[in-house]
Amino acid sequence: MAADSAADLEPVANTTARLKTLLERAREVKPEASIDPPLRTSDLLPEINALHDGVDARYDQAYKVNVVETAARGIFYGLLNSTPIEKPTFVEIWNLLDVLASCGDQGVCASELVCYLIEELLDSQTTAGCRIVFDYLESRRERLAAKDFHKKNLIFLRSCNELLKRLSRAEDAIFCGRVFFFLFQTFPLGDKSSVNLRGEFHNENVTKFAVPDEHGEKMEVDEKAGGAVTVKAETPQPPTKPAGKGAPLKSPHKVPAEVVLSTGELYPIFWRLQQDFSEPTRLFAPVQFKTFKDGLSHTLTKFKKTPTVVQTKATETDKRGVKRKLGEEGMDDEASKHFVDNYNPKYLTSRDLFDLELSDLAFQRHILVQALILIDFLISLTDKAKKKLAVPEVNNKSLLYSFTIVEEDAKWCRDTRQAITDYLRATPTFEEGRFYHRMVETVLARDKNWVRWKLESCPSIVRDPVSTEQILDARRTARNVARPRKVPQRPMGAIDLSFLAEGHGGGLEALKDPSRYTAPSVEELIEGVKADQLDLEMAMDDAEKESIQNAITNKTWRVLRQVRESDLNLLNKVNPEKGIESLFEPAKDSS
Repeated sequence: MAADSAADLEPVANTTARLKTLLERAREVKPEASIDPPLRTSDLLPEINALHDGVDARYDQAYKVNVVETAARGIFYGLLNSTPIEKPTFVEIWNLLDVLASCGDQGVCASELVCYLIEELLDSQTTAGCRIVFDYLESRRERLAAKDFHKKNLIFLRSCNELLKRLSRAEDAIFCGRVFFFLFQTFPLGDKSSVNLRGEFHNENVTKFAVPDEHGEKMEVDEKAGGAVTVKAETPQPPTKPAGKGAPLKSPHKVPAEVVLSTGELYPIFWRLQQDFSEPTRLFAPVQFKTFKDGLSHTLTKFKKTPTVVQTKATETDKRGVKRKLGEEGMDDEASKHFVDNYNPKYLTSRDLFDLELSDLAFQRHILVQALILIDFLISLTDKAKKKLAVPEVNNKSLLYSFTIVEEDAKWCRDTRQAITDYLRATPTFEEGRFYHRMVETVLARDKNWVRWKLESCPSIVRDPVSTEQILDARRTARNVARPRKVPQRPMGAIDLSFLAEGHGGGLEALKDPSRYTAPSVEELIEGVKADQLDLEMAMDDAEKESIQNAITNKTWRVLRQVRESDLNLLNKVNPEKGIESLFEPAKDSS
C-alpha cells in the first residue's frame, strides 16, 4: 500500500521514533526548562550515531540525510503548533535544535538544517517571541558558525534581514542593534555580503515636511529621488509661539552666508538638505550645489546663534509607561532603561517643533555629522584625491565618478568642514566636545579606509599563517642580536690611558698634586715670563716664536689679574716697552 505522505514511509517513521528517543535522553541530560545550558554532543553521541540504523543499507547517504530532515521537520512542526514560546515546555524545541546541530556536525543530517528551522521559527513568532529566539541564537552563535559556515551564511543573512524589515528602528532600536551585532560577530570581517560594491545610495529615505503656500495653508512636501514633489494640503494650525519673527539679520560687515534667518525662513531650507544627504549625486548639477551651499551655511550659522540644550535623562515618571511596554515585550529592566535614555525616532518635521529641535544639541550633532559625511564625499571628487586613486589596485570602476569638483567648491568644502569641526569641539564644553569630535573623526577615517577597500574590489584581509621556517629564522636572528658580546681590551679610536697607571708616576696620587689645582703666585709667573723671553731669543722658526709669544702674553694677563686684586695703582705703571717685570723693580730696590 502506498504511503499518503513522506512521514508515513517506514524509514521516516523509524527515524522519527529514534529522534523522539533522543529528545527523551536530552531531557535527562538537561532537566532545566531554559535555553541554557546547551546540550553537549558527547552526551548524545551513541543515540546520534544510531539514527541511520532504521534506514535500509541499500540507500545512499543523501537519502538517509533527507530521511532525518523529514523526520525532524515533522517533530518540529508538531511542537511549534502545540507549544507557545512563553511556556517552559518550549524547551523541547531548543533541545531539538541542539540535537540537529550536533547531528549536522557528525554528518547525520544536513549541517544547515538547524538554520532553516531557526529561520522558520523567527517567521512564526511575534516581535516579543523573536527576542526569545534571538536569545537562543546569541548563545549558540559560535557553535553554529564553527563548521560548514559557507552553507549557513546566506540563511543567517536572509533571516536577519527579514527580521530587520519587521522591526521598527524607533521602537525596537535595541533589538535591531542585537541583530546587527549578531551579523557582525558571525560573519568574517572581509565578507562581501553587505559591502554595497556598486555604491548605491539610499534614495528611498525621504523626509516629509510642510511648507505654506501663497494662501497661508500648510502643504506636506515629499521630495523624492526622481525630483517629483507630492503636495498634500493640511488644515491650518495656530502657532504655539507669538508670531512676528524679525527679518533676517543683515549687517554691512557680514557676507550673505552669515545672515541669520528666522525659524520660518530656515524651515524649508533646512529640511530640503535631507534630500542632498540621501542622494549626493544631485550636487553634480551647479544649481543644486549652490542651493546646498546656501542651505548648509544658513543652517550652521543658525546653530551657532541658537542657545543649545543638552538632553537630560528621563525621570522615573517619564520612564514608567515606556518601561511597562518594554517589559511586556520581554525586555529586561536594565535594557529598558538604556532604551528610554537613548530613544531616537524618525525626524519630527512639524513646524511647531522646529524651534525646540534647533536648540537640541543631539539634533544639531546628528545633522552636522551627516554634513561631514557628505562633504568628505565631495572632497573625494577633487582632482588631487582622484590622482591618488590612479593606481592598478583600484579596479572597482563602479565607485569612481567622472565628475570632478572645481577648486572654488573644493575650498568651500574644506572651509565648511573646518567650521563644523570647530563647532563640534566647542559645544557644549570644550572637553566633552573634543571627545565627541574625536569619536566622529575616528568613524569617518575608518569609513574612508572601508571605501578604499571596496575600490580595490575587497581583497582578502586574511593572511596566511607564518611558516615554521620563518619562525625558526626569526628566533635565530633574535638570539644573534641579543647574544652577549666580548668587549675588546682597547676599542678602536680609544685614547691610551696608561699614563694613569700607578707604576708609571701617575694614578690617583698624581692627580692629588697641589700644582694641578693651585694658582701660581705673581713671582712664579714673572719668573716664567723671564724664562720664556730667553726661549724667545733662541727660537729657531716663526711657529716656535709665535707659540712662546702667546705663552708670555698669557702669563702677563694672569699677573695683571692678580695685581688688580691687591693694588690697582700698579696698573698705571705698566710699560709695554719694559715688560711686566718692571712693575716690581722699584719694590725690589727699596727692599
